[in-house]
Formats: sequence, C-alpha cells, structure tokens
Amino acid sequence: MANSNDFNEQERGRRESLAKLRELGINPYPAPLYPVDTTTAEIAAGYDPEKGNFAHVCLAGRIMSRRIMGAASFMELQDHAGRIQVYVKRDEICPGEDKTLYNTVFKKLLDIGDIIGIKGFAFITQTGQLSVHAKELELRYRQRYVDLVVNPQVKETFVKRAKIISTMRRYFDEAGCLEVETPILQPIPGGATARPFITHHNALDVDMYLRIANELYLKRLIVGGFPGVYEFAKNFRNEGMDKTHNPEFTCVELYVAYKDYEWMMDFTEKMLEQVAEATGGLNKTISGNEISFQGPFRRLRILDAIQEYAGVDVKGMDEAQLRATCKQLNIEVAPEMGVGKLIDAIFGEYCEKNLIQPTFIIDYPVEMSPLTKRCRYDDTLTERFELFVAGKELANAYSELNDPIDQLERFEEQAALKSKGDDEAMYIDYDFVRALEYGMPPTSGIGIGIDRLTMFMTGNDAIQDVLFFPTMRPEKF
Repeated sequence: MANSNDFNEQERGRRESLAKLRELGINPYPAPLYPVDTTTAEIAAGYDPEKGNFAHVCLAGRIMSRRIMGAASFMELQDHAGRIQVYVKRDEICPGEDKTLYNTVFKKLLDIGDIIGIKGFAFITQTGQLSVHAKELELRYRQRYVDLVVNPQVKETFVKRAKIISTMRRYFDEAGCLEVETPILQPIPGGATARPFITHHNALDVDMYLRIANELYLKRLIVGGFPGVYEFAKNFRNEGMDKTHNPEFTCVELYVAYKDYEWMMDFTEKMLEQVAEATGGLNKTISGNEISFQGPFRRLRILDAIQEYAGVDVKGMDEAQLRATCKQLNIEVAPEMGVGKLIDAIFGEYCEKNLIQPTFIIDYPVEMSPLTKRCRYDDTLTERFELFVAGKELANAYSELNDPIDQLERFEEQAALKSKGDDEAMYIDYDFVRALEYGMPPTSGIGIGIDRLTMFMTGNDAIQDVLFFPTMRPEKF
C-alpha cells in the first residue's frame, strides 16, 4: 500500500473524510440493500404534476454537482438512466436536534462521484425544473475512480460495443455460419505475422503461446466439413502499445466455404452498413473526418495505391530495388526485412493516411500474404484485401490458400525470414499443412478488429476508451 505521504492533496482529503465517516458510525461501504424502485429516466418520462404520481420514490446514484445554500441545498444525482436534480432540506433529513447528517456528512464529507440513496417525491420547482424532494438520504459507496457512471458517454460507448457484436453475430448466423471456440493456448502461434507471448506448461514441460490469431484452427474446421464458422476471439500480441494498439484485443474471424474475396467484400459492406445503423446511422465522425459506411466502397490494388500516393511503380521490383526505393523515399528499413515488409513499409508511410473513406486495398504481392490464394490473373499477387477507414486498417481478408504444397513453401519462406531475425515471421505449422492435404474447399476468410470497429462507430480516437480494462503500466504502491 502507498504511504500517506505519497497521496496528493485530493486523495488525502478523501481519506480524511472516510475516517471521519467511520468515527460517526457510518459505514461508507454498506451492503447493497437499498430498495431502489425507479430511475431518473422513468421520472422524467412519466411525471405528471396533475396526477401527483411519483409521490414516493427511491433512487440511488452518484452526486454529480452540489449547490450548498445554508439549510437547504440542491444536487444533481445520476443513475444508469440519466440525471435529475435533488432538493435537500436540512430539517427534513434531520428532523431531530442532531443535524450531523446534513451539516457534517452532506455539506463537508460527501463529494462529487459519491454514491448515495434518496427517498422522497417528485415535484416541479418554481423555476420549472423537475426535481426530487429528498426526505431521506443515505451514503452508499465511495469508488471515485470508476467513471462509467460519472461520465454517461463512457457507458454509452460500451452499450454500442455490445450492439456491434450482437449485430455481427446475428448477421453471421443468418448467413448460415456457426459460432465456435478455438484454443487460446497454442503449441505454435499461427495465423498472423506477429510476436507472441510465451508461457510454459509445467505438466507437459513444453512452451506454449497465447494465440496471435485463430485462423488456422478455424480453417481446420472448414476442412472438417463445416460450411461456415466464426469466432469472437481474444488475441494477444507482444508488441508496442499506442492509441490504436493494445496487447490484448478482440477480433472476429469468419470463414465461408465455396466463396472468394470478391464475395467477402460485398458481404463486408452490407455487414458494416447494418453495424453503423445499429449504432446511430451510416455517417460517423472519425478523427475529425466525416465518414460514410454506405456501400459500395472503393476498391484499389495495393501497387496502384503506392503509385498513386508515393509516385513510384514498385511492380516487379526485387529486394535490392525496393531497398533503394525506400532510401529514395526516406523510409527507414531493417536488414531482416524481405520484399513483403519493404512494400508494406512504403504503403504504410505514403498510402494509409490518405485512405479516409472506407477503401478495400486489394491484390497484395505473394510475399506479403503467406496464407492467401494466388490471383487467378497474376500469380505474383494474391486474392487479399484489407479494409481501411480513416487511415487505419479495419479488416483483413483472403481467398484462402488451400494448396498444401504451396502453403508449405510459403511457411518455409517465413522460416527463412525468422532465421534472418524477423521475430514476427510465421512458424511452420506442419499439422495445418497436413489438414490441407485432406482437402479444404475454396474458402474466403476475414478478420475484423472489434476494438477498432468500436472506436470508429463511437467516435473514439483511443483504443483505451473502448476497453473496460486496457493494459496499463503497473502502479507503484
């Protein structure tokens, strides 16, 4: 625990108030037995002074503001449904000679954010404001750091997050797909190029990895005969943290047999239209940009995007030529970067920031897409798309590679990059190659980051604002 000298002035004041409450025989953390029978929203919607309804109400919520006026005061009370003004009169909540509850507790020891209980009746003040006249007041809880109730917009973000997930789940179910679960602890971290978290299984005496993606397990289920599967998965990547990345994040992945990436683009457009409508409408403000989720979205080949925004034609360039181009464009690169990452570096530096309206970037080079089927018109490219919105990636999708020989060769290329020092390159998953040898039908798959989608649909610029408990640097106690 922290030493009292480590507290700031506000923290010391709150702890002093806590101690004084206990000295008065008041438990600041009582059992939650207060008989709440209505909400602020129900009073606001249904109060009728002519009917005299809401003559006996019991509310609980947080103090949002106070106006101390001698023997009578006003405060604003907020519960999960809204806010309402409360009128507090000293002689009514303290009918006897002892005025401690009002003079000491209410006026001096309570603070903004404290949770209290109120019993009284609804009325209209002389200024025409709907209020509750308090007849009883009870201190409930002190938990100041929780802003879910103090800031209603924070709670609304998480209500919308739930709507996003339920809308997507319903959309997938109606398409005939089955929701499944796959392992979080994996012997081989596959399905993405990322650095994994490593742990150790004592009973088996083997290292295990927290999953970086669930792709390879879901595709095994397609091999097993399911026509379509999806999973809302917690993934973990041992990488940097910033406003748009958290080491633990939620991603939905969907795989549908006998479909390709063209079908998946159409499917994704319609899904995002439904998600946008469920969270307030097709038009959103994201990082100061007015964004429309009304389809169809623009479709742009990645090499064409580089030529459009960077002014260079990188098609057909080998690793040496790409390194020279990066130097010409003032892009720093590392020795272990291969063709795929060099192209990705140019795209990331010059193109992403320009992709404001929803845009499908399509047809990635083979070197950038080790799990993707080659393009039917150009075998140096793959049938892959990434969806960009407001300059950020939202989704990644493929026509899935189902040729086991080609897949093993690409795994081996990844292994070569890993041996050069690329710790994000993929491992070889021989069991997955074996699964493909049993035969996987033509399949399309997509992964969508739920946290980033929630940011877009709620107008939040930081991933920390859409996670209940984002990863933070540990506090020192």
